[in-house]
Amino acid sequence: MHDAFPHNPLRFDRGPLDDDAIRSLYRQLLLPRMIEEKMMSQLRQGKISKWFSGMGQEAISVGAAAAMAPDEFILPMHRNLGVFTTRGIELGALFAQFQGKEAGFTKGRDRSFHFGSLPHRIVGMISHLGPQLGIADGIALANKLNGGGKATLVFTGDGGASEGDFHEALNVAAVWQLPVIIGIENNAWGLSTPSNEQFRFAHFTDKAIGYGIPEEDAVQVDGNDVLAVYHAVRDAAARMRERPRPILLEFKTFRMRGHEEASGTKYYPEGLIEHWGQIDPVERFESWGRETGVLTEAFIEACRAEHKAAIADGLKFAAAQPTIVANTSLELADRFADAPSTDLLDGDELAEGDRELRLIDAISEGLGGAMERHADLVLMGQDIAEYGGVFKVTDGFVERFGKDRVRNTPLCESAIVGSALGLSISGRKSMVEMQFSDFVTCGFNQIVNNLAKLHWRWGASADVVVRMPTGAGVGAGPFHSQSTEAWFFHVPGLKIAYPATPKDAKGLLTMAFHDPNPVLFFEHKFLYRSLAGGVPEGDYVIPFGRARVVRNGQDATVVTYGLGVHWALALAEKRPEWDLEIIDLRTLAPWDEEAVVASVCRTNRALVLHEDTLTGGIGGEIASVLHERCWEHLDAPVVRVASLDTPVPFAADLERAFLANDQLEAAMEALINR
Repeated sequence: MHDAFPHNPLRFDRGPLDDDAIRSLYRQLLLPRMIEEKMMSQLRQGKISKWFSGMGQEAISVGAAAAMAPDEFILPMHRNLGVFTTRGIELGALFAQFQGKEAGFTKGRDRSFHFGSLPHRIVGMISHLGPQLGIADGIALANKLNGGGKATLVFTGDGGASEGDFHEALNVAAVWQLPVIIGIENNAWGLSTPSNEQFRFAHFTDKAIGYGIPEEDAVQVDGNDVLAVYHAVRDAAARMRERPRPILLEFKTFRMRGHEEASGTKYYPEGLIEHWGQIDPVERFESWGRETGVLTEAFIEACRAEHKAAIADGLKFAAAQPTIVANTSLELADRFADAPSTDLLDGDELAEGDRELRLIDAISEGLGGAMERHADLVLMGQDIAEYGGVFKVTDGFVERFGKDRVRNTPLCESAIVGSALGLSISGRKSMVEMQFSDFVTCGFNQIVNNLAKLHWRWGASADVVVRMPTGAGVGAGPFHSQSTEAWFFHVPGLKIAYPATPKDAKGLLTMAFHDPNPVLFFEHKFLYRSLAGGVPEGDYVIPFGRARVVRNGQDATVVTYGLGVHWALALAEKRPEWDLEIIDLRTLAPWDEEAVVASVCRTNRALVLHEDTLTGGIGGEIASVLHERCWEHLDAPVVRVASLDTPVPFAADLERAFLANDQLEAAMEALINR
């Protein structure tokens, strides 16, 4: 009726493991099974809202976690309860997590296994599955740079391995020879979709050669045999500690229950569950233990009693925790990690001096200063090493800081942003240069769902700066000229800096590296070499959330940033009869609402100007705030001036007509005359 098992099942080759080690593995294997059985009851009683079962796959989680050193990171997925329990996660806190209680690891902000715990060296998943692999690359890179001889283990499933993140992460791991174990739990089903509708190859190990991973480093493992898993993971970790490189382990197994309980298993062919039940990883290991005499009835009963009591105590603890009462102030505060105090000077208190730098040179100087100040900082990006980047911001950095810290990357934006997060989780700072901000779309998921949410979800810091060469005016067309800042302005947990002067560029970039939160740093390409200005010597910071009054005036306030600052200045010079106040926001998230409101309440007119397209742009949010807070002071409605709602055109005249500056003078004249 069914094919034979796709491996040689349940050999239980104990190798050098003594009886105590076998008994320890059994105790660890039994605990997640007993927790699962209890969770089914909790689900029926409505005490938890969802459950992703790992029944039938416990041997993978337990064997792998037991084989890794306690200080080595593991990045689990839905069905890896055994990783958490084998790592000694407190059951009371675990059950509180499942119940959405404050005593859980995410304070009720996320569910099930969507959490991590740095003391337990566990990095929690997000629902998008694939991004875990890139994060593991970053942790493995940190281990390699630190020279500590540590391995990292990351899990994915046969369904998740269809995502582009799988390809990107394997490619990066192979190119950089990272000590990471890629564990693929092949249970033959992606929710209800069987393998033959997911992929056409026979085995995931067949894919390894395409990444330059040799045959001996791509191993199929009986995922229902806890001893086979233990030996395979232990061997892989030992080999990569001796010589760092990625190793792929394909764990053949089966999911005995649905993708999650609500989905059921009606799509399984009749008899399939019974077929795989013949090699249930817990029952068969227990039987083998009895047969060999390693596990006695008394020991088995003692384990069950011990686990039953621990589970009962954990549930009692969780049940006693109060239902969360929302505290919106705390919710907002927890979006970001606190920035440490700094001994750096406040750039706004420094004179520009006589030294003039182009914008690009100020950015390069700020970046070099950050590399000197933060010895753990790693720079990553396409062509940023010997070539110096397409705009030459990092020219000469390899000679100054070495290739370990200034790293060319493959065209794998998602994996590289994930790697940056992995470096942060390991305690390092990192920067990713997007060759053009347009290309950030390929790393969008990592930024908005991992970097932005990590600290709020479970308290870890995403100490990552993403540099974004942006903007039009250079005839580069629709894929190298977009203004992308509004895509991220809506996402809680991100900070956005957008300097308009060389002095601010250096100070804001220095601040970005001082801040332990994810910062998107926009740099206008048109201004790179066309704009020069005074830049103080040495390191200094421009605090985030503080706007700059570029020009004082009485007739109207222009609220803008980036290239818009220079458009506004040019207009003020052209039309001196208009006494314009110009405010440069400098940072968009957070933006200096108080400074803008105070100015508009004094001038009584406001024009919000940005290069980005009009609909859905940042100007709409600012205008809305001004209407709400300045209504009784306004002599006219707030005006928005932005670029056309089209992609950015290539031809010079088309681009000129597209840009907001083409409409600025007429819009201001209409505002002044109202």
